[in-house]
Amino acid sequence: MTDRVYPSSKPNGTAATAATANPTPTNNPPQFPPAKSHVYNPMRHPYRPNPALHARHNHRRCSCRRCFCLCCFWSILVFLCILLLVAIACAALYVLYRPHRPAFSLSSLKVSQFNLTTTPDDVTRLTSKLNFTLSSKNPNKKITFYYNPITVNLYLSDQQKVLLANGTFSNFTSQPGDVTILHSTLSTTSQVLDADSVTSLKSDLKRKNGLPMAIEMETKMKVKVEKLNSKKVGIKIVCDGIHGLVPTGKTPAVASTANAKCKVDLQVKIWKFNF
Repeated sequence: MTDRVYPSSKPNGTAATAATANPTPTNNPPQFPPAKSHVYNPMRHPYRPNPALHARHNHRRCSCRRCFCLCCFWSILVFLCILLLVAIACAALYVLYRPHRPAFSLSSLKVSQFNLTTTPDDVTRLTSKLNFTLSSKNPNKKITFYYNPITVNLYLSDQQKVLLANGTFSNFTSQPGDVTILHSTLSTTSQVLDADSVTSLKSDLKRKNGLPMAIEMETKMKVKVEKLNSKKVGIKIVCDGIHGLVPTGKTPAVASTANAKCKVDLQVKIWKFNF
């Protein structure tokens, strides 16, 4: 038989050393050590919001601000346009009709009775009676005034403003260019006065030119311009510069009205405010 020689399965030392010293290149990529697993540390990595979500919130916020600014802009613009139209309408009415306030003047004031009485319990009462004549003029050419009843109060025109008498005028209509004469009787009966009012009244009674008086009247008025009617507007008339004397006997004392001047104020009410 033929003897067969089998090579040894263990490489010899020289070949192994050479293979180790000069390894043959291969196509496999180099091997790196495995990456360490990331451990979340809230102290080292603070919370950061999602950029996409943050941008979405900013976009919504900008949209809301833009809508609010647009609403404010258009509201202010509409308000200014309304004011402009009202101003143009008022200017047109003024040019066409030349409106003027009504004029009032005090024609005469006669004091028929003026008595101060003091009771034993030191209570002072006032009883007075005066005849009052007022003239109202409408200086407009195309405007008519409609007056409600007028309330009249006669005061002592000093710091105390003591009420001396009161009365009323009936309602009337003032046509364009007309002058209306109004008559009324002002009176008060057994009106109780406080100590300060009594002291002030007695001091003024000693004046040579008489008691300083003022008349205040209030009413409401409606204006008609051709076929256009307005709402009722409050009106206040104040006549100052009056000096009245106390009558002696049954003959009435005529008050001095030469320096009396009447001022007319319109009281326009908007919501709860008067202008």
